[in-house]
Amino acid sequence: MDFDFFSARRPAPIATEAMIATSHPLATAAGLKILTAGGNAVDAAIAAVAVQCVVDPLMTGIGGDCFALYAPKGGKVTALNGSGRAPAAATVSALQAAGLSDEIPQTSPHAVTVPGAISAWCALHEAHGSLPLEQLFASAIHYAEDGYPVTPRVAMDWAGVASLVAQDPHASALFLPGGAAPKVGQRHAQPLLGARLREIAEKGAAGFYEGDTAASMVAHLRSLGGLHTEEDFHAGKDAAIWVDPISTPYGGHDVVECPPNGQGLAALLILRILSKFDMGDGLSEADRIHLHAEATKLAYHHRDALIADPADCPGVVEQLLSDEVVDALAARIDMTRALPPALWDEPEHRDTIYLCVVDGDGNALSFINSIFHGFGSTRLDPNTGVLFHSRGASFRLIEGHPNAIAPMKRPMHTIIPGMLCKDGAAVMPFGVMGGQYQAAGHAAFLSGVLDLGQSLQEAMDAPRSFAFGGELQIEPGVSQEARDSLEARGHKLSLQSSPIGGSQAIRITPETGFLTSGSDTRKDGCALGY
Repeated sequence: MDFDFFSARRPAPIATEAMIATSHPLATAAGLKILTAGGNAVDAAIAAVAVQCVVDPLMTGIGGDCFALYAPKGGKVTALNGSGRAPAAATVSALQAAGLSDEIPQTSPHAVTVPGAISAWCALHEAHGSLPLEQLFASAIHYAEDGYPVTPRVAMDWAGVASLVAQDPHASALFLPGGAAPKVGQRHAQPLLGARLREIAEKGAAGFYEGDTAASMVAHLRSLGGLHTEEDFHAGKDAAIWVDPISTPYGGHDVVECPPNGQGLAALLILRILSKFDMGDGLSEADRIHLHAEATKLAYHHRDALIADPADCPGVVEQLLSDEVVDALAARIDMTRALPPALWDEPEHRDTIYLCVVDGDGNALSFINSIFHGFGSTRLDPNTGVLFHSRGASFRLIEGHPNAIAPMKRPMHTIIPGMLCKDGAAVMPFGVMGGQYQAAGHAAFLSGVLDLGQSLQEAMDAPRSFAFGGELQIEPGVSQEARDSLEARGHKLSLQSSPIGGSQAIRITPETGFLTSGSDTRKDGCALGY
């Protein structure tokens, strides 16, 4: 394939041994350092995500949640659910008594479920890690204590949510030095976060979920009106669980996702619907966008109504991926007009980090860590430096709804790592950031790679669209001809001023063993290997 070196597209890096791709250059460098020191995929991912919790604080943190798909070379893919649970005292009636009615606001203490990320990191490390946490956290601790330079995309996103951060005095003191978001190239530090990482490296998950750190976090959340107890946090140490992934065939491969409570099922449903159409080169740009939009609306309508903690949505995977359901949904798509907007009742959010690693032994890891909204709940415990996520905002306050808040329940999650397999073996860990967009983004990216034969970077760089909230969001790269055609079909177009999502992927070529990667130009990050 000839490459246009005059285009803005970056050439895809190719490596022979190992590779890591993240959305931040310092995270990628930290992971590569571990790989070259003899660490494996899990070691590198933990090192990278720890750095990203420091240097991209509005997107992720130790006070968030995590999901992962791990594939040993030639082995079965396993899924790790690192999402936290609601406090034992959390019920619809309790939150209504506290003055909430329709939804849980982002900044409410009730939006804070017990964070699951550290439980997941430690479970992953215990099962598959090879180097000590002290070594894996070294780069992150250095940046937390000595400072790191703010990169361009991080600076843009940071400034965009500064007014919200300013409403919490503790978050404002840390994240708005001098009363403003840091500029590109400005040094920023989080010394208390460095102390937390040292504590976790020494004590494991207990360093976060027990002792003085847990007591301080609980006391702060309760001072804000939260229902959390130290017992809730103690139980959170074991929140992460290994589960069987779910999958569907597409384009001669198997697409593997984490099961509910994540929205990976929605990604598989979109792909199942698209598989009923010829998605090859014969489609016009407008037809392709239209099909993706209509399949997305159908899948997300069912996601919002049915996906929740797995204990509250039994059988939903088999039901939604059945031929009967998929055929009925595909038959609803009219190529000449847009369907009426589907029901959307999830709060909008865009803030997550995704990374993937393939190590020298051929083990592959797809890994995602999130605090939900930008800077999560914006609630920061001043004694520990932990910024809490806002994942509980996705709970419903409707009795009987599958995703209604309840004691020790996991909320529906949007963060989803992906894995592409061929003949039973993993050939590509991949992921797409962007909150609501993630399931739709998985389908669009895979269609580009598998239906159009695009390189990973080409599929990532292609202009994006997203049917959301009664509108069809489009990036500026969508042609005017396609825009006119889409509007004629009834789509209400919304031209986006900021990029839709981001993505990373690493493809394994079985014939050569070489690794090829793509890293989204919409973010600061990159892929590196050796």
